[in-house]
Amino acid sequence: MKAIVQNAYGSADLLELREIERPVPRDDEVLIEIRAAGLGPEVWHFMTGRPLVARVALGLRRPRNPVQGWDGAGRVEAVGAKVTDFKPGDEVFGNCEGSFAEFARAKAAKVVLKPAGLPFEQAAALPVSATTARQALSGPARPKPGQKVLVIGASGGVGCYAVQFATMYGAEVTGVCGPGGADFVRAQGAAHVIDYTTEDIGDGPHPHRYDVIVDNAGQRPLPVLRRVLAPRGTLVIVGGEGGTALLGGLSRGLRAVLLSPFTGQNLRSLVAVTRREDLLALKDLAESGKLVPPVDRTYPLAETAEAVRHLEKGHPRGKLVVTVP
Repeated sequence: MKAIVQNAYGSADLLELREIERPVPRDDEVLIEIRAAGLGPEVWHFMTGRPLVARVALGLRRPRNPVQGWDGAGRVEAVGAKVTDFKPGDEVFGNCEGSFAEFARAKAAKVVLKPAGLPFEQAAALPVSATTARQALSGPARPKPGQKVLVIGASGGVGCYAVQFATMYGAEVTGVCGPGGADFVRAQGAAHVIDYTTEDIGDGPHPHRYDVIVDNAGQRPLPVLRRVLAPRGTLVIVGGEGGTALLGGLSRGLRAVLLSPFTGQNLRSLVAVTRREDLLALKDLAESGKLVPPVDRTYPLAETAEAVRHLEKGHPRGKLVVTVP
């Protein structure tokens, strides 16, 4: 089969289209004929091996799995001996092991039936990003109707879903994005938009206070975020963008968690894990039209490296998707 292969950590120049052996599903897995695969910041982290602490799980000297890709949508080709929920021909989406390929293995517990009527490209845009947004706005961070929510990085893969979820819950949403992203962010449901190149969230002697802040961008210092957070508000730092080579943005999230017990504000750090219950919820919301997966651009499998370069330039509006003929 054809697959995008990477045998060392580094830039997108190391991503090569090669012919490799088709994987064989284990007893608790399904083999999926991939039709589309989502591409988000997690792919960049796996590709570069950054932050360095992540290599404990990814592989110390080189990627343990040389085939990139994590989100996938396609048709079940074969099922493992212990799999009873799926059969060949079923259209599914979820987390796959190496989805930038014609075929990929996936744990049966990490995929569900594709939302009816949703193209494979949009289904592949859901798993990691929409799950992360859903978990970011859960528990104490789930806004009540009428509360004010700030989403930083609102035009990106996670941010656009965070805007949709917060709006769905009845919040008044302000989205922070770059130049040219305002119309897109408003289309996701934001009532207000801040262009961070002309205005900062903390501008003025009396900045707005938000009940919930979801920060996907990873650049603003914790004191700046706390200044615009309500005294009893909740801050959720998503992922590990920015920061040092060793810990990346995880260090900022760790500082927030350590500080939280000593302040009235709830400071959280989130590294999301996709679960079956999340995928089923996303399926229902997508089928009902309440959640719409925005796809910025699609790239054929052979142009995956170019897709990653576009991601690195920043400001994709929604998700980038790799398609497999």
